[in-house]
Amino acid sequence: MDGFLLSRADRTVHATGTRRLFDDVASASRALHRGDADLVVGALPFDPTRPVALAQPDHTEITDGPWEAPDDLPDLPEVQRTQEIPLPRVHVARVRALVERLELGEFDKVVAARKVALAAETPIDPLTLAARMVARHPDAATFAVDLSAAGERFWGHTLVGASPELLVSRRGNTVTCRPLAGTAARREDPDDDLRAGKDLLESEKNLAEHRYVVEWIRARLAPLCDELTIPETPELTSTPDVWHLATPITGRLRDAETDALTLATALHPTPAVAGTPTEAAMDAIARVEGDRRFYGGAVGWCNSDGDGDWFVAIRCAELSSDCRRAIAWGGGGIVADSDPHAELDETTAKLRTLLGALGV
Repeated sequence: MDGFLLSRADRTVHATGTRRLFDDVASASRALHRGDADLVVGALPFDPTRPVALAQPDHTEITDGPWEAPDDLPDLPEVQRTQEIPLPRVHVARVRALVERLELGEFDKVVAARKVALAAETPIDPLTLAARMVARHPDAATFAVDLSAAGERFWGHTLVGASPELLVSRRGNTVTCRPLAGTAARREDPDDDLRAGKDLLESEKNLAEHRYVVEWIRARLAPLCDELTIPETPELTSTPDVWHLATPITGRLRDAETDALTLATALHPTPAVAGTPTEAAMDAIARVEGDRRFYGGAVGWCNSDGDGDWFVAIRCAELSSDCRRAIAWGGGGIVADSDPHAELDETTAKLRTLLGALGV
């Protein structure tokens, strides 16, 4: 897929073709500030030291409302799970080992993720998958992003997902964030489901996990904003699969030259996808999981006025260049009193967003 799609309930950005590729943020920012590019779209990797996948598109359509898929998209093929990485019992063991390190004070929080490998006999069209996710998750930010700019190993690969989490949005001098941290699986029984949400809102473990994220964002935005409005307690929000704790954050920029791409790189990765302290958590993730590629990164756009939207790249999968293979990810925040089996269940619930769209 040569292009970029970001579909929200209120607005869709759909870009096609490529005038220029950027594998680093500085080059993309210069192009925007000099007026050499009116729009940059793409993705930031989980590890900020890795090449980014940003592009100046040939053509862009910005429309109100969610994306309306064309009628001629191919059907989705039958998809099979081929591997769980690691196996569920190994993920439980990993979490247990991380909890022991948390108890020793190595870090306050770390996010542990696992992935599912998928295969199909015919290609999984990225836009068809995105259309399915728009229909199933209308309140999420559904995305399909060409990763080719990140280098040879990503050439022709596409990241597709439906993220519920806004990393940062900029409109003029107004900055908006809505971090999510703290999760509970939805229940089929309505009464049980409401109880699960209420329990989440009162969970000391999840409230503590959420506070790490909010305070980290506060610290990163404070030098950039004259005013910050952050509620003292989070609110409850949901997707069809999980409940989340969310905090809406708004700020007023100190410098009008601070664009949305700069804000995204200043905030990413938050403790919601990495942990805290950041360096120690990132090191633990790299040693335990290896390279997360673009899972846990950010997807979005920035225009030459500095406005833009960036969403956390979660509830997603990376499709291979032939679109016959894919890797889907799901993760959860681990703190000292985390239960390893509950954390496994959380990753399973989060994986349903992508796997459910594929019928696996």
